[in-house]
Amino acid sequence: QVQLVESGGGSRQAGGSLRLSCSLSGRTFSDYAMGWFRQVPGKDRDFIAGISSSGGSTYYAVSVKGRFIISRDNAKNTVFLQMNSLKPEDTAVYYCAASHEPKNRVPLGYEYDTWGQGTQVTVSS
Repeated sequence: QVQLVESGGGSRQAGGSLRLSCSLSGRTFSDYAMGWFRQVPGKDRDFIAGISSSGGSTYYAVSVKGRFIISRDNAKNTVFLQMNSLKPEDTAVYYCAASHEPKNRVPLGYEYDTWGQGTQVTVSS
């Protein structure tokens, strides 16, 4: 059974940086594409970044492109989300997710089927 454990959430002022981490256990990490989603109360969960199993392909939503960087360390079974130039509108619960996809592609948002517990990120102005 795949399990995802996130860490690194917290509070920052606008313009600051934060790095989220997510570790996968129970399966072979390098067989999984990984993604980051975020959700604010009353709204749908948004797919904001994805990375293929090898790390060779990435995807970013327009809202975070140029500010956030997704990366992975397959030796440590961990995916990261480096968040720079944070804005108050980045405030949300952030979730990591996994999709079994050994090929070098980034799955679409609906293809992720295993989720972390979520971590709160709060950005103040």
